[in-house]
Amino acid sequence: MSALWAYFWPAFGAGIAVGIIAGAIAFRRRRMRYVSLAIGVVGTIALAALWHGPLGAGARLSARMEARTQQLLAEWDMTQVRGRVAQAPLRREVILAGRADDFQRSELKRLVALLPGVEAVAFDGERRDAPLPLVVQAELAALIGFCIGLVIAYLGELRRRSRQWDRI
Repeated sequence: MSALWAYFWPAFGAGIAVGIIAGAIAFRRRRMRYVSLAIGVVGTIALAALWHGPLGAGARLSARMEARTQQLLAEWDMTQVRGRVAQAPLRREVILAGRADDFQRSELKRLVALLPGVEAVAFDGERRDAPLPLVVQAELAALIGFCIGLVIAYLGELRRRSRQWDRI
């Protein structure tokens, strides 16, 4: 299962649901518009953080990436090299450590980068550009879903208002 389905899709879906609810309230009640949108944004961020931490999605994704990395290293008989996922903060980056020549390093980095969920690969001690923390990526996905939910709520409100004229 890819990182999109296993990790980001539930946060994105929660953002859509919160966006639809907050948008339905905001577009019907003018006085509560900004309050409901602010509560919706805070709720979306809280749900994404809850999904990442206490519900354990970040730890599951990290464990899955480490297991796949170790399996790949064992398949290629590179038992002297170990891979771990970058922690504190948790990122979709695999850090390899062990003895390997330049050719092996470049090929291992290429092969590990092809694993589902891995965003960056580096050997221990190499200078690297660290990707965004996983919780920030989940919150961005949830906020994008929130915006899509607002658009859906707005379109629903436009439809509701246009059907008012049919009753007159």
